[in-house]
Amino acid sequence: MRLLVTTPLSVVVDEDVRHVRAEDETGAFGILPGHADFITTLEISVITWRNHSEEEHFIAVRGGVLAVRDGNLVEVATREAVGEDNFRQLGRAVLARFREETQAEEASRVSATRLQLATIRQLQRYLEAGRQPLPQGSPPSLGSSVGRGPPPGEGEMS
Repeated sequence: MRLLVTTPLSVVVDEDVRHVRAEDETGAFGILPGHADFITTLEISVITWRNHSEEEHFIAVRGGVLAVRDGNLVEVATREAVGEDNFRQLGRAVLARFREETQAEEASRVSATRLQLATIRQLQRYLEAGRQPLPQGSPPSLGSSVGRGPPPGEGEMS
């Protein structure tokens, strides 16, 4: 049976396996060669498998879709996957990856906030530069051009 795990950017696993174990919202399940065709959505979980040398491998996935086709192909499409050969290493790899993502997300938020603040400051400067004092005693009215200068096109010199 073949296991194929892909992300939008890479093929993470493509190898022959003896069995696969995964988890969806109903719980854990196993897949052996000859399994009936099916499709399910995965939660954030760990997929395990054994190859023909009886070595166990692990991969953490951040959700995704698992499909079994023709009883001999298990395909997993996920947004993100981190794989290691033993469970202890997988834990460290996942933590490192999540830390990197957290730092990248934080940098992105800071950058977006700076851009928003720069936009607000620019709008503020624009509005302050175009303000003219209102005549004493006449409150501004909606739709009125008092204090805003002539409408575009009027008062221009030819």
